[in-house]
Amino acid sequence: MRVNITLACTDCGERNYHSKKNKRNNPERIEMKKYCSREMKQTLHRETK
Repeated sequence: MRVNITLACTDCGERNYHSKKNKRNNPERIEMKKYCSREMKQTLHRETK
């Protein structure tokens, strides 16, 4: 049930991080605050397809 996901910055759109999630526990898209190297600050990163 664990799948690989890609996290993209909501400000610049750059895909910075790869992670895994359990689809049974988290069926919706994940959002996390992560560091964006282009913006040089912590921004909201959202799961992409």
